[in-house]
Amino acid sequence: MASVQAAVFAAVEVVWATTHISLYPFGARAPRRGSPRHGYRVEHLNPVQRGMLVNAVTEVGTPILLLHGLADNHSIFTLMRRGLLRRGFSRVFAMNYSVRTRDVRTAAAQLAEEVEAIVEETGYERIHIVAHSLGGVVARYYVTRLGGDERVHTLATLGSPHTGTLAAYLLPTSLTRQLRPGSGLMQELNQPAPGCRTRVIAIWSDTDEAVVPAVNASLHQDGVTTTNIRMHGVGHLSLPILPSVVHEIATRLTQIDSEGAPTASVTDITSRQA
Repeated sequence: MASVQAAVFAAVEVVWATTHISLYPFGARAPRRGSPRHGYRVEHLNPVQRGMLVNAVTEVGTPILLLHGLADNHSIFTLMRRGLLRRGFSRVFAMNYSVRTRDVRTAAAQLAEEVEAIVEETGYERIHIVAHSLGGVVARYYVTRLGGDERVHTLATLGSPHTGTLAAYLLPTSLTRQLRPGSGLMQELNQPAPGCRTRVIAIWSDTDEAVVPAVNASLHQDGVTTTNIRMHGVGHLSLPILPSVVHEIATRLTQIDSEGAPTASVTDITSRQA
């Protein structure tokens, strides 16, 4: 049974990788910001989702920014964005940082500019970020080292190498050197962040082929309120497309109080693919 399940997960990873390659050119252009989506239909929503739309108006209206990973673009979030919109979230944005990015700090500064633009456009003082792979490292640097916790309520990371990945030794570039365990960037990033106002939801998979060891995609940082959610048998590229991941993120993004402060968080939750 385990071997059959592993084969299924591997097939999903291959199929999505192939699909993503076909979508990649469409994501090369910077995504356009648009007006919030209004007047959506609710017939397809179950009672729980309808209740969220009606009773969590502030929560589902909070802007969400999607941030891609290494050598990628916003097309990786095609299904994630659609899933969030279908669940009633009305302001879902995405950004591309350059595929030629050589430094996490530079990308984090670019992210800071994008967040300020969204704040100015929407009138919301704080937003959520959902980030895949390298995007989670970039977003975490922004939140913990550049004062981004003032603007970001929740950061959800998907397969992000929070303490580095041995796979980074395969590519000898300035950026991948920063992603190696024990690098100067990793040491700086994982220093305590006392008083951090952003809560982090770190979703990771025990079979992530890009984060080695896989547990490095979980987060344990002093001063940061974190929920670690372990997925079983899911590939690196599959994390942003799984319905169970979209559901988990949507559920947790509705759990904010009236002041926008982090709610109580439970660490080390084990989650399986739906």
